[in-house]
Amino acid sequence: MSRTNDGVGGGGAGDAGLGAASGGETGGASAASAGGVSAASVGGPVPGAAVGGSGGGAVVGGAVGGVNLGALRSHNAALVLDLLRTAGPDGISRLELAERTGLTPQAVSKITARLREEGLAAEAGRRASTGGKPRTVLRLVPEAGHAVGVHLDRDELTAVLCDLTGAVVARRSAALDLGAGAETVVERAVREVEELVGQGGRSGAGGGGPVAQFPAPPGGSGDRRPQVLGVGVALPGPLDHRRGVLHRVTGFPEWNGFPLRDVLARRLSLPVVVDKDTNAAALGLAVGGDAGALASFAYLHFGAGLGGGLVIGGAVHRGARTGAGEFGHQVVQLDGPPCGCGNRGCVEALCLAAVARGDAAEAARVLGTAAGNLVALLDVDLVLLGGRTVAAAPETFVRGVAAVLDERAGRAGEDPVPVRVAPGEGGGVAEGAAQLLLAPLFGRAEG
Repeated sequence: MSRTNDGVGGGGAGDAGLGAASGGETGGASAASAGGVSAASVGGPVPGAAVGGSGGGAVVGGAVGGVNLGALRSHNAALVLDLLRTAGPDGISRLELAERTGLTPQAVSKITARLREEGLAAEAGRRASTGGKPRTVLRLVPEAGHAVGVHLDRDELTAVLCDLTGAVVARRSAALDLGAGAETVVERAVREVEELVGQGGRSGAGGGGPVAQFPAPPGGSGDRRPQVLGVGVALPGPLDHRRGVLHRVTGFPEWNGFPLRDVLARRLSLPVVVDKDTNAAALGLAVGGDAGALASFAYLHFGAGLGGGLVIGGAVHRGARTGAGEFGHQVVQLDGPPCGCGNRGCVEALCLAAVARGDAAEAARVLGTAAGNLVALLDVDLVLLGGRTVAAAPETFVRGVAAVLDERAGRAGEDPVPVRVAPGEGGGVAEGAAQLLLAPLFGRAEG
């Protein structure tokens, strides 16, 4: 994925980029009011986010650990921050930052001074120089801020708390009935987010995740709750991610027209971004992991349903009407069994029926046929599989899908597209949902 310092790509989850790209670095934004988080405090409006300003919930101020995030409003600052993120704990020198961003050493010094002042960067030691005094290296401070990722599946809710690197520091899970009605689902989501944040990152009874230790903010208030940038929510589509409004969610048409983003933002008093589960997972894979080095790949999520997330040219592809990735509803058998979407013979219906019969190999073969259609249309570099159903028999699904793709490639005289299981629990949907908030801070809104 190419990175330049002349602007942030638009479209998709990053329509607004990081706000005004105002040269070398931008001064601090005003802190949020007591009711919630100022959009300016997270580097301008979070792309596609609504900001709640009233109501109860896990309210955090416009500062991260007492730090204002106005330093992130500059595109150039985002470039520097992303290099600090990818450098890891070993850090990177100012000279290297200047070389890799194309910025002047003076501009880099100005940006890094602001980042250190805001608590987002810190010294990581010194490195031997080829001449002159040793170079000071800087690193990102991961615990300076956090984002919550929520996966609303058809029958389960998963919530994770991630630090600035995207690492999960706490996880919660709970049973969920997506068809129980908007009020019930919203109440459950709000409660799980509040518990996740209010416990200072300690996992709930069903979470099984790590216990995170958060530093007390300046001033000695003793409040060790993590400072949260916002909440990313991922769930089945179709939906309009720009407005955060659900359409006729497959199997749950009663959600049609529900403004989930705005409702949750009001209840939580936090910025909220909503996207399809497969898009969120694809974003998470594009930002981190080995898939991030590839220009194009497809993520196929097979859990309680079947969907796809597409990364084309390094960016999550959502389509002009945000409807791309409805992979499970391509018809592969005319007059086949009815599907929840209203069609017959959809890949999702056939795969679910095979799994219900206990025939995972048949489900993998059908999934491979659909994946072959996708590869033929888009010529992607990699197919990643995820979701609970895949996780129950990963070797069977990888082997079955790869066999179909290998056969097709052999007929065409081409190298087969590799097939692998996606990293992360359940395909990393909840983690990807957190990246809906984190990625724009590093200029990675589009993956």
